[in-house]
Amino acid sequence: MSTPSRHIQLMDTTLRDGEQTQGVSYSPDEKVNIAKALLHSLQVDRIEVASAGVSEGEKHAVSRINEWALEEGFDGRVEVLGFVDHTRSVDWIKDTGGSVINLLTKGSEKHCRDQLGKTLEQHLEDILKTVNYALEKGLRVNVYLEDWSNGYQDSRDYVFAYMDKLQHAGITHFMLPDTLGVMSPEEVFDSLSDMCDRYPELQFDFHPHNDYGLATANVMAAVRAGISAIHCTINCLGERAGNASLAQVTVVLRDKMKMDLSIDESHLVRTSNMVENFSGKRVAANTPIIGADVFTQTAGIHADGDHKGGLYKSSLVPERFSRIHSYALGKMSGKASLKKNLEFLELELSEENQKKVLARIVKLGDSKQTITTDDLPFIIADVLESKNYQHIKLLNCSITSGLDLEATVSLRVNVKGETHIASGSGNGGFDAFIDAINKVMKCHDYTLPALIDFEVRIPKGGHTSALTECVIVWDCDNNKILKTRGVHSNQVFAAVLAALRVINIQLHEISQN
Repeated sequence: MSTPSRHIQLMDTTLRDGEQTQGVSYSPDEKVNIAKALLHSLQVDRIEVASAGVSEGEKHAVSRINEWALEEGFDGRVEVLGFVDHTRSVDWIKDTGGSVINLLTKGSEKHCRDQLGKTLEQHLEDILKTVNYALEKGLRVNVYLEDWSNGYQDSRDYVFAYMDKLQHAGITHFMLPDTLGVMSPEEVFDSLSDMCDRYPELQFDFHPHNDYGLATANVMAAVRAGISAIHCTINCLGERAGNASLAQVTVVLRDKMKMDLSIDESHLVRTSNMVENFSGKRVAANTPIIGADVFTQTAGIHADGDHKGGLYKSSLVPERFSRIHSYALGKMSGKASLKKNLEFLELELSEENQKKVLARIVKLGDSKQTITTDDLPFIIADVLESKNYQHIKLLNCSITSGLDLEATVSLRVNVKGETHIASGSGNGGFDAFIDAINKVMKCHDYTLPALIDFEVRIPKGGHTSALTECVIVWDCDNNKILKTRGVHSNQVFAAVLAALRVINIQLHEISQN
């Protein structure tokens, strides 16, 4: 049975714990932009942005975040990890304009004894010195019980003695991490229920890790146990297998447990994309909520069911996340998949022509071709010998490049029945082609959209003779994002074909207006 609805705080630690992901280090500008997105757009309750004393660059970034937060009314919602070092961490945070310290303390006897070489009494004395100094300086104090999950399992007496000493010390949140991600949902529920029952007046946070793939399930168990504050990261970033995913936690707590959250779901994907770009850590296409493919139906029977009555849809509708439903085209496609894509493109075909196009799609799918909605007009044009998407045709093209030499291009194209000859130069063959083609298209009052992403690849296990696939993402008018693909044995010409596709799509759209 679901727990009665209550508000659950979500604290995002992408900028602190998430930065412990292998190979991730944000610049100050990146940190500031992510912080703004988290608080202003996504509307998380709290963010943890750094560790005290790391570097001057880190200090500068935290100062900028705190200055912005104060101006925008987010004061008190920016937190920094500090250490049991009496004045050092506190002074560092005060110097940045901060108001909250998350003090890292030892939540297990083993960590206290073996890492610090101290007894609990000695450690508690040091903690209280730092806590009292922070309170004197006007900071709000939260404490992490590092390795609490193992500490509770190995020696509850240690954990309870720790809590008994600090429960009246002026600490706002006691933050309980499953530092190594070792707990099961049953263990989370039992241990956190015990903590909440023993200390009903205290505010506990749960900080899960995903080593066993149980982070989201453990969050559900924590909320059932009475926890009202959960720590997450964008894109499941974090050390080893990462932390709990903010996107997944959001939808699970809302849909499965009917909890009240502050999060604006419409910004989940945008924020994920920003963090993906800044971190360099790619999100798998099948990642729940934010993955590229999670709102794509592949099987024809699923498209048919949706066409006849939304039979394969759930409460996870893409519109919640500013996304759209799509229907993949390939060897498993049926008439309904094709119809859904034709509706999206606002195209109509007779039943006979739909059969011809579908046969071509299935054939391409059998040969492992990746087929997108953007490819469909070209498949239709090819199958039906239509001229609608042949506004521009490349007749001849010669590309020359060399080491430490500027690349050059000579080409002949037909645009709307008119033949043009042009040349261009640039930093590489594709850049030279764009230079030449822009000279041609200037005569037709058209300029290629801005290129925002460019990917070249061959199939896994491929050989040097394999076809090359080039996928280009374009930033078109009115913030419309368009993705085009070209396939050729030469990677430059694969990019050329992708560029010609975006020109044809846009010229066709212009002709329809």
